[in-house]
Amino acid sequence: MQDAKERWLRDQYAAALRQYLADAGEASLQHAYELGRRAIGDGVGVLELVALHQDVLDGILRERKEPESCVSAVSEAGRFVAESLSPFEMTHRGFREGVAALRRLNEMLEEEVRRIAHALHDEAGQLLVSVHLALQEVSGGLPPRARDRLGKIRAPLDEIEKHLRRLSHELRPTVLDDLGLLPARLPSSVEITLYRVVQEALRNATKHAAARGVGIRVGVEAEMVRCWIKDDGRGFDVVAALDRKGERGLGLIGMRERVNALSGQLTIESAPGRGTELRITIPLGDHDADTNPSGR
Repeated sequence: MQDAKERWLRDQYAAALRQYLADAGEASLQHAYELGRRAIGDGVGVLELVALHQDVLDGILRERKEPESCVSAVSEAGRFVAESLSPFEMTHRGFREGVAALRRLNEMLEEEVRRIAHALHDEAGQLLVSVHLALQEVSGGLPPRARDRLGKIRAPLDEIEKHLRRLSHELRPTVLDDLGLLPARLPSSVEITLYRVVQEALRNATKHAAARGVGIRVGVEAEMVRCWIKDDGRGFDVVAALDRKGERGLGLIGMRERVNALSGQLTIESAPGRGTELRITIPLGDHDADTNPSGR
């Protein structure tokens, strides 16, 4: 905390606690709650606020001589500090609810992506096969010159088919549904998150970093999966990239949000001319009950 803000919070907290110990009024408790909110806004942590409370309470107890009065003050002060900490609890609860909502949104989006990818691969592919068969049937009754002209249509149709297959693979590779990311058969939400993060990291390495090589390692421990992605590209200023408004920080924000939604952590180390390393850790304990949309 800055000195001015620290002094202000201390003075306000001490005055409010003294007032509460004097009258045990609801107004003083409301003040405690507002001070807790102010502390969050100023970047004060839970432990700092508890330490401040203890320091203020020690000063109050030194002023009291009767043991009974000290015991009563400690008991009443406990309710006061609990009220001042309640905004932290509400913030934490809101964060957890937000993370849960983000996780559900990611799962819904991935299911929709899977549906679109399979539609491109299967339904669009079948339509193109039907077009090829129709062209073959029509060309059989045409003179050679007209048959040659009709045959020129096959080339762009073949290109369309290749593009559709590549797009389907980029959206959702079928091997991910059929075999999974690792033989360990991770929960589907973890597999998808790792796949998307690696996909974005490789895109950044080729498009922005001009990397010549990228190394990827994935390790599964008892309750944790870890992934390392390191390239030898030009590197970048991480803070500046995360603050960038254009491409939303090279996709770093989206990557971090995906990992955070699974209670994981994404660490990025990079500097101009020194390449980039991403380290991802995701706990597995919270995902034991994940359902796999692919039915594996």
